[in-house]
Amino acid sequence: MDEKLMDLRGKVCIVTGGASGIGLATSTLFAKNGAKVAIADVNLETANDAARQIGGDASAFACDVSLSGQVSAMVDGVVARWGRIDVLVNNAGFGFTGTVVSIAEEDWDRLMAVNLKGMFLCSKFVVPIMQRQGGGTIVNTTSYTAVSAIANRAAYVASKGGVSALTRAMALDHAKDNIRVNAVAPGTIDSPYFTKIFQQAADPEGLRKQYDARAAMQRMGQADEVAEAILFLASDRSRFATGSILTVDGGSSIGNHFVA
Repeated sequence: MDEKLMDLRGKVCIVTGGASGIGLATSTLFAKNGAKVAIADVNLETANDAARQIGGDASAFACDVSLSGQVSAMVDGVVARWGRIDVLVNNAGFGFTGTVVSIAEEDWDRLMAVNLKGMFLCSKFVVPIMQRQGGGTIVNTTSYTAVSAIANRAAYVASKGGVSALTRAMALDHAKDNIRVNAVAPGTIDSPYFTKIFQQAADPEGLRKQYDARAAMQRMGQADEVAEAILFLASDRSRFATGSILTVDGGSSIGNHFVA
C-alpha cells in the first residue's frame, strides 16, 4: 500500500451520517486509507448500499443519533465487530429555512436533537471506550455559519455554533485522556440535498449561481474536499491539534459574499 494511503491503517472509525454527502465521501476516503469503517446512518438501506459501494472492511449500522438507545446499540455493535473505536466522526445533521419567528418549536427541537444532542450522545458513549484503550480522535462537522451567520437559517446557525463550542469544551476536558477533538467547518457543499433544492426552484440555474456566489472562490464545495480535511484531523498528521476548527468554505467566511 502506498505510504500516503496509510493514515488510518487498521483503525476503527465511526462516521455518522456516513451514507451520503460529506459522510459518504469521508467513509470512502477512510476505507481507501486503510480504516475499518462503521457507516452509521438513520437509513440502514442506504448505509448498506454505501458499505457495498465502498467495499473493504466497511459495515452499516442503523442509528438515529438523537436517540440514546440507538446510539448505545450502534457503539456496542461496532465494538462487538472490531473490538475498539479509534476515530469518531460526528457528521450527522440537517438544516432548513426559517427565523426564530417562523420556525415551529417541534422543528427547532428536532434539529437541535440531531445536530447538537446527537454529537453529545455519540461522544458520551464513545469517549469511555477511548479512555479505556488509551486515546482516540473525534472530528465534529460544524459550519462556517457558526461564525458568519446567513439569513433565514436561525436554527441551523445556532446548532452549529453549539457544535463549535462543544468541540472546544470536549478538547479541553479530554486532552488528559489522549483524546483529540477537532472540527471541520464546511461551506456550502454541492450534494444531493442541494440538488433537490435546485430541482424544485423556479429558476434552478439562477439559484445555483446564488449559492456559488456565497464563496470568494465563486463555487460550491465538493464533498471529497471536506473529507480530505476530516482525514487530516482524524489522522496522526494533525497529532498536535486539538480544539481546532478547520474551515473549508472557499472563502465564504472572509468577506461579504452572502446572498439573502
